Amino acid sequence: MNWPVIIPLLIFLIAIFIVGFWSSGHLKKSNDFLQEYFLGSRELGGFILAMTMIATYGSASSFIGGPGVAYTQGLGWVLLAMAQVATGYFVLMVLGKKFAIYARKYKAITLIDFLRNRYDNSKWVVLLSAFSIIVFLFAAMAAQWVGGARLISSLTGLNYTSALFIFAVAVLIYVIIGGFRAVAVTDLLQGVVMFVGTLVILVGTIIAGGGISNIMADLVAENPNLVTPFGHDGGLSPAYVSSFWILVGVGVLALPQVAVRAMSYKNSKAMHRALITGTIVVGFIMLGMHLTGVFARAVMPGIEVGDTVMPMIAMEVLPPWLAGIVLAAPMAAIMSTVDSLLLLVSSAVVKDVYLNYVKPSATMQQVKRVSFGVTAVLGILVFTMALSPPDLLIWLNLFAFGGLQATFIWPVVMGLYWQRGNKNGAIASMVVGMSAYIVIHTYFPNVFGLHTVVFPIVLSFMAFIVFSLLTKKASISNVSELRA
Repeated sequence: MNWPVIIPLLIFLIAIFIVGFWSSGHLKKSNDFLQEYFLGSRELGGFILAMTMIATYGSASSFIGGPGVAYTQGLGWVLLAMAQVATGYFVLMVLGKKFAIYARKYKAITLIDFLRNRYDNSKWVVLLSAFSIIVFLFAAMAAQWVGGARLISSLTGLNYTSALFIFAVAVLIYVIIGGFRAVAVTDLLQGVVMFVGTLVILVGTIIAGGGISNIMADLVAENPNLVTPFGHDGGLSPAYVSSFWILVGVGVLALPQVAVRAMSYKNSKAMHRALITGTIVVGFIMLGMHLTGVFARAVMPGIEVGDTVMPMIAMEVLPPWLAGIVLAAPMAAIMSTVDSLLLLVSSAVVKDVYLNYVKPSATMQQVKRVSFGVTAVLGILVFTMALSPPDLLIWLNLFAFGGLQATFIWPVVMGLYWQRGNKNGAIASMVVGMSAYIVIHTYFPNVFGLHTVVFPIVLSFMAFIVFSLLTKKASISNVSELRA
């Protein structure tokens, strides 16, 4: 075992557990377990809001899978990845105050709470939403757990299964004991680690490569396409790159794990601060990590498994103790995303299905037991899924992103901004978006050179409009109050 690398990671994990136990104190004192466990009692300030959005969105695909693909594709993938710069800004501008007003008016704790209240307490809206969250976020969680296990395995020399077990136990303990507040505060810690780690690994790689000019010369000598916008084999066409911006830019506001952050902040001042902070930090992290992936090709050519690029380059160009600190960044990104997804799927099962349709009269003690139990069971199921990992986890993660966006984007956005939209339009949009995405992804990928997510989003939009117009007008109470 490489102890100089492992010790900083262990210190980082201990700090996270301390936060989890601290947060469990808030859970015990809270009068509203559901608000505290799943939403942190809506008390996020601006800096924490920015960091929790960044840490939740900046996942294993950003820190391990993304740089791994950039290593293969070259600077074209850096250009593609930079669509994510405006993610936090776009989410909070589109959802922002209006979404928070609705959420507080409805006392919504989850995205499905908002959809249920907005669409006349429709049982089908709730069940379709919960089904899509469980299906697609299982895929996303599996991707994160694979990333965490590969990182631990590459650092410690443990086999993949043992590394996966260690990662699973660590995440489950601090999520179960601390809830959303533990997730948000550890996201703050993880966001800072991600920012510093990105800076250190980028600078270290540039120095090891003899400077940017030398690295670029090496890349051109190996394959001139590596420094073009079109990828190493010319496969990154303008149509594909442009449509990819929908997946990792515009469509992100429909991701339940990101959208729920837009209902958890304390006040409008916190939101405005998060807009600026989040945009700057996301831009730096995405640019730095993906550039490091490309530059690593000149420093360490011939790496075959893309997901191992970041651990290998960190241990190659940095002193062991510093590599340990830097590699806490991808570990932070993975853990922060996993904990958010775990809570999201758990809330879909407990809050949106169990309390609405299975046992509405459940006592708070029963809700607590079910919440902890569901979170633990979900963790075990994802652990089982992650035992057979894909070659590049980024594709599993992006599959989940696309499915959630095709399902939720129009029920959320049109629900906020179009009074005429109703439950029939929402149900049609979800069914069409979800089924079209699965069919196109399976049988007709990259139609006309576009990413798979484009046509399902277009079709779900048409379904929302047509079915809303063909059926009676939605009844939104106190619209004038919401406008005010």
